[in-house]
Amino acid sequence: MDPEELQKRLHRETLDSYDEELELELEDRPFDANGNEIALTDAQKQERRRYFGELLRLQGELVKLQDWVVASGHKLVILFEGRDAAGKGGVIKRITQRLNPRVARVAALPAPNDRERTQWYFQRYVAHLPGAGEIVLFDRSWYNRAGVERVMGFCSDEQYEEFFRSVPEFERMLVRSGIQLVKYWFSISDEEQHLRFLARIQDPLKQWKLSPMDLESRRRWEDYTRAKEVMLERTHISEAPWWVVAGDDKKNARLNCIAHLLSLVPYEEIEHTSVELPQRVRHKDYVRRPVPKDMHVPEKY
Repeated sequence: MDPEELQKRLHRETLDSYDEELELELEDRPFDANGNEIALTDAQKQERRRYFGELLRLQGELVKLQDWVVASGHKLVILFEGRDAAGKGGVIKRITQRLNPRVARVAALPAPNDRERTQWYFQRYVAHLPGAGEIVLFDRSWYNRAGVERVMGFCSDEQYEEFFRSVPEFERMLVRSGIQLVKYWFSISDEEQHLRFLARIQDPLKQWKLSPMDLESRRRWEDYTRAKEVMLERTHISEAPWWVVAGDDKKNARLNCIAHLLSLVPYEEIEHTSVELPQRVRHKDYVRRPVPKDMHVPEKY
C-alpha cells in the first residue's frame, strides 16, 4: 500500500471511531411538547459543532487523567445522583467513552435482593469501590435511601435516620483510606423533565427507560424535591461536598461536569515511550486455513 493510500485509510478509520459520538447523539434529538422532532437552525448546528469540538478536547484530558490515575495509584469514586431523565447516564457515557474499561468502570446496582436487604446498608456498595489506579462511577449510589427509598416508602423512619447518622462517617472513612469521593447532583426543572419523559414515550428506542417507578416519580415531584433538599443539607460535608450541575441543557451539563471533574483531580500528563508497530513474522510453511462458508455471518450490508 502506498503512503498516500495508507493515510487515507487511517483517516477513514479515525472518522469511523468518532461516528460513535454521532450515534450517541440520537439520544438528544430535540422534541417539542407534543413529541414532534424539531429541525435545527443554522445557529443550533453551529452550537452543536462547538459542543463536539469541546467534548473531544475534554475527553482527551480525561485520557490524561486516566493515565495519571494508573501511574499514581490514585483511587477515584464519582457519584451521579439526580431525578429521572436528569442526564446522569449521558454524562457517564461521555466520561467513559474513550477510557479503558479496566481502569474506569460503572457501577449501576439493581434493587437489593432479599439477602442484601438483611446486610449492613453500605455492604453491597463497598464491593464496588476502587483499588489503586481505578476510577468507579456510580450511576446512583447509597443515596437511594435518601431519595427513592424514602419517597416510595421502601425504608422505615428508623432506617432513614440511621442512614443520615452513618453516611457522613462512612464517607469520611473512605476519604481517610485514600479514596477521592466526588458527588454530583444533576438538577433539572419540572418542565424539562416533563419534555424528556414525553420524548421517551415517543421514541421506541428509549421507551425502555420509562419504568413504572419513573412514572410514579413524575407524580411525586414535590416529594422528591423535599427529599433532595434534606439529603443535600444533611450530607454536604467538607471531606465530600455535593456539587450541583444545572442539567436543563444536556450538552452544556456534560461539558460543565467533565470540566469541573478535571479541575478537582490533581492530574498531570504522563510521558509515554513512543510506540512502534513491529514487523509481522512470516514463515514460508504457514498456510492459512479457509473457514467453512456455513460459519460466516451473512453479509447483508
